Amino acid sequence: MINVHFNNRHLSVKEGTRVLELVDEKDRKNLVVCQVGAQIKELNYRLSEKNDGMTIKLLNLSNAEAGRVYSASLRYIVAMAFYRIYPGVRIRFSYNISRSISCQALTRSFNMARAVDAVCAEVERIIEADLPIERVTVTIEEATEIYKKFHLEDKIEILKYRPEKTVHLYKCGDYYNYLHAYMVPSTGCIHNYTIAPYSPGLVIQYPRHDFDANIPEFEEEANYCKTLQRAFDWAEKAHVQTVTGINRKIERGEALEFVQMCEAHHNRQLTELGDLIEKEIDNVRLVAIAGPSSSGKTTFCNRLRIELLSRGINPVTISMDDYYFDKAKICEIQGKPLGKLDLEHIDCLDVELFNKDLFDLINGETVTLPRFNFKLDRRETGKTIKVEQNVPIIIEGIHALNEKLTKSIPKHQKFKIYIAPHAQLNIDDHSPLSVTNTRLIRRIVRDMKFRGCPAAETIDMWQSVRNGEFRWIYPNQENADYVFNSSLGYELCVLKKQAMEALTQITASDPQYLVANRLIKILKYFREIDDDSLIPCNSLLREFIGGSCFQV
Repeated sequence: MINVHFNNRHLSVKEGTRVLELVDEKDRKNLVVCQVGAQIKELNYRLSEKNDGMTIKLLNLSNAEAGRVYSASLRYIVAMAFYRIYPGVRIRFSYNISRSISCQALTRSFNMARAVDAVCAEVERIIEADLPIERVTVTIEEATEIYKKFHLEDKIEILKYRPEKTVHLYKCGDYYNYLHAYMVPSTGCIHNYTIAPYSPGLVIQYPRHDFDANIPEFEEEANYCKTLQRAFDWAEKAHVQTVTGINRKIERGEALEFVQMCEAHHNRQLTELGDLIEKEIDNVRLVAIAGPSSSGKTTFCNRLRIELLSRGINPVTISMDDYYFDKAKICEIQGKPLGKLDLEHIDCLDVELFNKDLFDLINGETVTLPRFNFKLDRRETGKTIKVEQNVPIIIEGIHALNEKLTKSIPKHQKFKIYIAPHAQLNIDDHSPLSVTNTRLIRRIVRDMKFRGCPAAETIDMWQSVRNGEFRWIYPNQENADYVFNSSLGYELCVLKKQAMEALTQITASDPQYLVANRLIKILKYFREIDDDSLIPCNSLLREFIGGSCFQV
């Protein structure tokens, strides 16, 4: 017998008992996956001696990992519906605006608009049938034959990069697929979703853990949508839509060309930005830059300044960090003790002084700026400056796009830039890669290299970082005049070695293992770029791996 802790009870169960069998029948469809010890497992997971003494937690859609499983299971069902009705049509899932998934037809002659009703009806039939989704293990050769039968040639291509000799597939009736994620135990567990036409394909929405397990209201995000489309178009032209496409470039000895191509894409965006700012230089007095963590803002600001200098524009940079209140003042403002402070809240900044200084500088006054001493937790007297006419001021930070921060400056005098990686990259057609994972990998490597911070600590603080992004950054991104896509198609090939070294130090019993294991499963498919000299010293990636010409 195996002893486990389940639902605040001590149970002795037979070896081979499925976790699902411990759950009351009426509760089964409200669950997604479980956590056994420190690891995520499917509800069909069979307990063995190695689980003796472990705690089993049931996870529903209020949990982020459960949300990922739910999303992947929904995609599985949509792909299954397409195969049943249109077996020769190739589709691709991508991350889309409003925290949704898009589904586009890669088969050029296929008319998605005419297929919407039929696909939605088939998805409903599959869910209502409550078909078991079973995990099976096969050899690479067997997986290849199965993928051929289901016209999943893109999945065959990725098999050669899989280090394991076996493959996990999921069987539902006579349908097989694998989406690089765990699955719910049966199709009937997917009970909340929306599928709607959204040119040029479908948009799929599902409950989000950060929305109290509800589906967010779909919001049009024109800037973000255009950015994703540009990213999709560039990836298609450069043949880097999939991990396989990226790996082929390295295998063909084209690593240098690949790196330079991606860097040229950044250069082109900087040129576009320079053109836009130069064209409006008589009006633009403030350039405001914001983006989520590990977007490469520091290097971007340096490169943008150089781009403007090349046009005879000599911008002045002001640090928003110098306008922080001391901790005692923040405690007073927020009415909280020191350990409970929200240090990312805009009220932590002296917004009134910041606005006054900007207003005075833009209107030709000489201003003595503050300088915040973080060691002493207080503001001190900083440098005295005067800004000439037609010289823009650059500010960068989490609140830079927030109108409250720069309310004294008319909108026509502000040029707002939102920066973030926006890769449209897939492991295969049905398995998109989240840029949030890419940013986390960047941060893990940077924190380890420059801050002596192990991966476990970075992972621990990540959710807090994400919470701040959703509150202060994303709501303002649509106000941007330009969105800079800081993604570099080759970056995971470079980051892989250092990231894997950091992530593999996290053991299966550590609480950070769930995230670490997910990142390892992504990185393992990428071919490495070992030659550090291929990457220019001014590359945005240097901010994370070191060797940047901007680092003093």
